[in-house]
Amino acid sequence: MITAIPFPSIDPVLIAIGPLAIRWYALAYIAGLLLGWKYVKIYVAKPPGAMQEKDIDDFLVWATLGVVLGGRIGYVVFYNGEYYLSNPLAILKVWQGGMSFHGGAFGMIAAVYLFARKRGLALLGVGDAIAVAAPVGLFFGRLANFINGELFGRVTDVPWAMVFPHGGPNPRHPSQLYEAFLEGLVLFVLLYFLARNEKIRNRPGVLAGVFFIGYAISRALVELVRQPDIQIGFLAGGFTMGQFLSLPFLLLGIYLLVRRPGHSA
Repeated sequence: MITAIPFPSIDPVLIAIGPLAIRWYALAYIAGLLLGWKYVKIYVAKPPGAMQEKDIDDFLVWATLGVVLGGRIGYVVFYNGEYYLSNPLAILKVWQGGMSFHGGAFGMIAAVYLFARKRGLALLGVGDAIAVAAPVGLFFGRLANFINGELFGRVTDVPWAMVFPHGGPNPRHPSQLYEAFLEGLVLFVLLYFLARNEKIRNRPGVLAGVFFIGYAISRALVELVRQPDIQIGFLAGGFTMGQFLSLPFLLLGIYLLVRRPGHSA
């Protein structure tokens, strides 16, 4: 007989006052952005100091727009394009869910590029500063996915399997927690120790490269036990959309690591 750990009964809505509801998912985004903003300030306090404190404060708005708009557009394009073509007004209903990390990452890359160009800052230096803080947002985002009972794993008989409210009667991998651990905690610790090395900090692009590679590998591994989106299923060769979208990040990360110092990126 297959046993499973009971799924914790946590209401996705933290506080509801009439029609106004504050959800854990929204708090996860806020916590990720604010704590990441604080951590970027700590990082740039040491050489090479790619940004001034005023730049970091101003970039918080750019980061928010990049993550939210990119995440929503990415989900619409990558995961449910046919539905939103038929229901374009549903694109605006972000409270119903539907965000893509890969889309949010593309949005953040665009925000970093445009902001650095506007302020005359070193692109890769700014990119490194944002990269070391990115796992913070990933950690809280995956915890919110878990609380919502969404993006769960495939059916399994491992002792820590759970029966998710929307996942049918069979125990499944808590893949959201795997991602919180790998993409969030492990990647944060790795970048933290690398960032303490002065030589690494003074070679722009290395930390961002490690982040992209670390995320791509972590996501690809977890996708092996994560349930594919029902509207997409498996792609050719048994790959998932998450693995396919992680490939550009892996290649970008490798490029940033092998590029010659001083070579433009």
